[in-house]
Amino acid sequence: MKRLIFAFVFLFLTMSIYAQTQESYKVLFYNVENLFDTYDDSLTNDEEFLPEGERFWNNHKYYSKLNNVYKVIMAVGEWNPPAIIGLCEIENWKVLHDLVNNTPLVKYEYQIIHKESPDRRGIDVGFLYRQELFKPLDEEFLAINFPNNPESKTRDIIYVKGIANNTDTLHLFVNHWPSRWGGQLESEDKRIFVASVLKSKIDSIFDSNPSSNIIVTGDFNDYPDNKSINEVLNAKQNFYTLDKNALYNLSSDLAKTKDIGSHKYQGEWGILDQIIVSGNLLLSNNKISTSFNDAYIFSADFLLEPDEGNFGFKPKRTFIGYKYNGGFSDHLPTYLILNFNK
Repeated sequence: MKRLIFAFVFLFLTMSIYAQTQESYKVLFYNVENLFDTYDDSLTNDEEFLPEGERFWNNHKYYSKLNNVYKVIMAVGEWNPPAIIGLCEIENWKVLHDLVNNTPLVKYEYQIIHKESPDRRGIDVGFLYRQELFKPLDEEFLAINFPNNPESKTRDIIYVKGIANNTDTLHLFVNHWPSRWGGQLESEDKRIFVASVLKSKIDSIFDSNPSSNIIVTGDFNDYPDNKSINEVLNAKQNFYTLDKNALYNLSSDLAKTKDIGSHKYQGEWGILDQIIVSGNLLLSNNKISTSFNDAYIFSADFLLEPDEGNFGFKPKRTFIGYKYNGGFSDHLPTYLILNFNK
């Protein structure tokens, strides 16, 4: 009898451990474009996203937007939603809470990492994770203080360190760099400075462990070959040789080989939303691994609509100007597949 009881206990524990691990899972980044609630925040400029605002933003539109984001998350996961999700252009903790508790995502028990950023419009970055697949060990919000323009405010960078899939340590960054408002060259210095803040943190991780597993995601408002990413962050676009403690831009290959991007501007697709990884993750014998073939832009038909002013298709947005369009975002999501070698 004791042997039988022991066998059942062993089987239960084995099944429990198995249930909390997978051979692979996905890391998603998505700029959801203005996911605002319907309440006035007196500390930010959110007036246009109020029921009496210019967009007549009401509960119906808000919950439709939440459900659209939910649909994207489930579609990317193919009914096994991503283990880790980075989001930008979310207003606050409440919209993240509503997303993971007031949509069918509730059954996956996503946990939230978030902090209010000083962005004047009140838009933040957020981090979601499935607690059975990722266990945070540390979190930090990297503040951006422009030395030559202290009055200018932008979003913090989220940094999270944790154990992925009960396998090994993973370092993740979620970014939303300053926009190109006013012109690419006129605003470039800001993105270069943010890149330097991020690079400093990454260098400190490599100094502690040159074999660190690092994933950098975000809407960088720059392209892979711009100075902020290509030179300051030094995210390499050449994969012929691999250094464990270097960064590699997996999205740069997508930019060269795919007739689509994550964002369309004046009829041209470009990749503002990128996935960058440390070289150690590109080693197939590593406990956690990925490859340049494991990074994707999710361009399902339901996320697109005809681009009447140009050729082909464009992202289906929530608004076209101030006209409600009932869509998703002006960006397409990007995701990475992580493989686990036990």
